[in-house]
Amino acid sequence: MILVVGATGQLGGLIASSLINKGFQVRILVREGSAYEALVGAGAEPMVGDLKDPASLAAACADVDTVVTTANSSARGGEDTVDSVDRFGNRNLIQAASNAGVHRFIFVSNLGASPESLNPFMAAKGQTEELVRNSGMSWTIIQPNLFMDKMPVLVVGVPALEGQPVTLVGEGKRQHSLVAMRDAAQYVLGAVEHPERDGQLLVIGGPEPVSWHDVVTAFELELGHRIPVQTVPPGQPIAGMPDLLSGFLALLETYDSRLDMGDLPARYGVVPTTLRAWVHDFVQESGGLRGLPKAG
Repeated sequence: MILVVGATGQLGGLIASSLINKGFQVRILVREGSAYEALVGAGAEPMVGDLKDPASLAAACADVDTVVTTANSSARGGEDTVDSVDRFGNRNLIQAASNAGVHRFIFVSNLGASPESLNPFMAAKGQTEELVRNSGMSWTIIQPNLFMDKMPVLVVGVPALEGQPVTLVGEGKRQHSLVAMRDAAQYVLGAVEHPERDGQLLVIGGPEPVSWHDVVTAFELELGHRIPVQTVPPGQPIAGMPDLLSGFLALLETYDSRLDMGDLPARYGVVPTTLRAWVHDFVQESGGLRGLPKAG
């Protein structure tokens, strides 16, 4: 039995579905009111619980061989904070898994996670990585680079499909090896299928480093028209964009994150998704050409 924590999220859902399709017994940790019916219909066993409730985690981990978790506080609010979820919640989960005799623990972290990070979210991820390594369970830690499915959608995809200009922070020339979530899910599946490779940190990215201007160009090629681009200096507020997002975009202007994946994709059975292929699929799934450039 594999317990997937975070299965109602985008990446966790892809992971749970991949495991079910491969014939694994999958249990998913869910909260009251969350949307998990599709996974249950596919064969997942739901278990109501919460990272903030250790008793519920003990029940969820019973008779489980492997725990896979993607859960984090980034898209939550209220009582779900970096401390309650990413720091203490993950600690609760690791302790519950260890107490229940779980053999393997697969933790999806973030590229750059470190206990010494000045960013609370990345520091909590780094602290969780240390707990996993010292838990006594076999483990795999996966550090994905930025997901194509996240910021490129908010920064470029949504305005491009609505016929609006794209706003970039800084010059937008820094390069990052963006990775598709579906590829990250396949790396997790490969880790589950190869327990002999436990004890590794997998740093994953896409097949080529790209800049924000590359992302814009990919959408232009797919949509068949030019996309107006405007830039603002790092630190300047952007109308309609949350400060957290504009701040992170400013941070991305301070470094490159080019990754050489070598033979890692082949070893884990992953066919890397290119930015161009991902943009094509995203536009098709969004209903095609929703909007053309607006006059003025």
